Amino acid sequence: MLEKDVPQEGNATLGGQRKAVYAVGEDGKLRLVASRGWEAEEIVTRQAVEDLERRAADARRRALAGDASPLEYHMYRARMDVALLSQTTGLWRWRIRRHFRPEIFRDLSRALRRRYAGALGISAERLEEIGE
Repeated sequence: MLEKDVPQEGNATLGGQRKAVYAVGEDGKLRLVASRGWEAEEIVTRQAVEDLERRAADARRRALAGDASPLEYHMYRARMDVALLSQTTGLWRWRIRRHFRPEIFRDLSRALRRRYAGALGISAERLEEIGE
């Protein structure tokens, strides 16, 4: 994309901020250009956020019913998926999915709970709660 073609339509999900995108300048060199975003990007971002909110609500309902652990709820609430939580914690995906089972989650060590809590940006105590 050329520097002069960088979209400046605006994107409400950016909250009035700008973001940096790469574009080709008149001299043919790649450079960073500030962009206010564009409509298509906003639509896709909103859809992704709505999907994560739906997943969080479903995980919360299942956790309250005792069919899932609070970990799954907190993961979606933090706008993460299993792949991202795996990268953040350094744990295998299959292991994280296993920890979604309440009976397995209940027996997690303090160190592992702190590891999850740190990745999710919450306290280890908050990880135990379903809340809201």
